[in-house]
Amino acid sequence: MNNLQLLLVEDDLDLAKAVIDYLELEDISCDHAANGLSGYNLIETNNYDAVILDLNLPKLNGLEVCEKIRSQGIDVPILMLTARDTLDDKLTGFSKGADDYLVKPFAMEELIVRTQVLSRRRSGQVNKLRIEDVELDFQDKSATRQGKALKVSPTGIKLLECLMRESPNAVSREKLMQAVWGDEQPDSNSLKVHMFNLRKAVDGKSDTKLIQTVPGYGFAFKLNEDV
Repeated sequence: MNNLQLLLVEDDLDLAKAVIDYLELEDISCDHAANGLSGYNLIETNNYDAVILDLNLPKLNGLEVCEKIRSQGIDVPILMLTARDTLDDKLTGFSKGADDYLVKPFAMEELIVRTQVLSRRRSGQVNKLRIEDVELDFQDKSATRQGKALKVSPTGIKLLECLMRESPNAVSREKLMQAVWGDEQPDSNSLKVHMFNLRKAVDGKSDTKLIQTVPGYGFAFKLNEDV
């Protein structure tokens, strides 16, 4: 049942590792950001089922992240983590857009149950995005072109989602790397390799090319090369 895609925004790296390792045992995929700004960027460019957000974070705190993403119209469910179990803190969090609270220290089982409950909020929402003859299924993490399945890696799906959500606008290489890898940036050649593979999967057998290179900037998902 666990096809959940979560984001954990937590600057305590030991706690973050423990949470991610436990989620993996439950077959739940989880990205990680170590500060509020990186978390905000990932939320803006990915379609998460729920976000686990620490209250006290560097760069942007949890309340600021909540406020920013809600102001952008992003309604991803948010579970706020806090060391302070006070009514005032909870009311402030709810007013900024948090959906639920979990006080540290917490049981991993409760964390999973709460995120699963929150994620059900999205069960009735549209889970597909279609541009031209390419369709991206957020639920299945899959893509088709003219109804035929495309062989795209999980990393490729994230890149494709980011490009399609921004289409027809160009997306910088930095934003693509942040959307896929967060704070754990790979070597500079990784994006090039994954984009090559994604372009081959999406455009390789079609006369109509949709993934365009924007020299000196990044990539765009659109029909013509005039980007």
